[in-house]
Amino acid sequence: MENQFFVDSEYLSEAALAKKHRLETDPSSRKNHMEYMDGMEQINSDICDKVISQMDSYDYSTYTARDVKAALEHDRCSIEDFKALLSPAAEPFLEQMAQKARIETRKHFGNTVYLFTPLYIANYCENYCVYCGFNCYNHINRMKLDPEQIEHEMKVIADSGMEEILILTGESRSMSDVRYIGEACKMARKYFRMVGLEIYPVNTDEYRYLHECGADYVTVFQETYDADKYETLHLMGHKRVWPYRFNAQERALMGGMRGVAFSALLGLSDFRKDALATALHVYYLQRKYPHAEMSLSCPRLRPIINNDKINPLDVGEKQLCQVICAYRIFLPFAGITVSSRESESFRNGIVKIAATKVSAGVSTGIGDHERKYSGKESDGKQGDEQFEIDDSRSFEKMYSDMSEEGLQPVLNDYLYV
Repeated sequence: MENQFFVDSEYLSEAALAKKHRLETDPSSRKNHMEYMDGMEQINSDICDKVISQMDSYDYSTYTARDVKAALEHDRCSIEDFKALLSPAAEPFLEQMAQKARIETRKHFGNTVYLFTPLYIANYCENYCVYCGFNCYNHINRMKLDPEQIEHEMKVIADSGMEEILILTGESRSMSDVRYIGEACKMARKYFRMVGLEIYPVNTDEYRYLHECGADYVTVFQETYDADKYETLHLMGHKRVWPYRFNAQERALMGGMRGVAFSALLGLSDFRKDALATALHVYYLQRKYPHAEMSLSCPRLRPIINNDKINPLDVGEKQLCQVICAYRIFLPFAGITVSSRESESFRNGIVKIAATKVSAGVSTGIGDHERKYSGKESDGKQGDEQFEIDDSRSFEKMYSDMSEEGLQPVLNDYLYV
């Protein structure tokens, strides 16, 4: 990769600093973010046009209290109803939205909440995304776990009782290629019932290979569905190609994955439009692939190491709650994950209303689960975290807290026969 030396060098060279400056100040120095790069598979799909057409025409200022009341009275939530529930006019009706969302959640998911934990196996990255702690120009401790280290981390996690794991890497094909990720999936299958992936987008045949290695589902953050805003935030690397990222979930389903998850990083752009696009991405894809399991994540921007460039558009807990309740009312069948980016009190509350899945025992760093799970210091080096978490509860504490909240923690709901 042309920028591989960035992620391996302790300090940026003068040439690297000059290129970084050009990328930040001169838009003409950046590659076209809508143009596919060599090796990127293009699929024939109409999903993107449908989603973006709806998002572009969405004027949430036109919705009124009457529209919101009508949406809450309907047995089935239409796209227009959903737009009303995301609008500022719905903010005074948050309590009613929460009540309706809770009914839908109990109807489809009962009293359950699913627990999982992420495992970062590498933090090398070849993208320059200005808001991310892993970006190739950010001077952090880089690390890639070898097979022995991966298995050790997995065993530490599995010994806690966890049965679902989400494997993550930085977005670097050269440092974390598909075979490397596939071997991690094979290893994970020995220890866990459910294996998810949150990696750089790949082609259909590569998703098929990873599924054969043991991966059950794929999560891809679109970050923002606003392609113009996306262009200003992703200045270099494969991630810069907006349409390739958009179609990742569909390629994963074409490759045989059982489920896919979607997300916008709320705060990068207009959160109401991003929330609309995220949900419609699920809505249209579910109709095309009715057998697939669909879920949403609801992350907000969090602090990262060496970050002084991002001023996120404010999305408070009230706005986040509105988005999550609207998601549940519009997509009653979809799983909704609320990560450790959010506070303990918020997560305890939202799982009673609309969220169905939470992470526990979380580390967004590399190679430090033994320290977090047992308090023992690791003998080897550790890689820096992607972002700061807010809720640091252990798996045992999370399980106990969910039980005390009157919920039924679930570690796995799928058996291979």
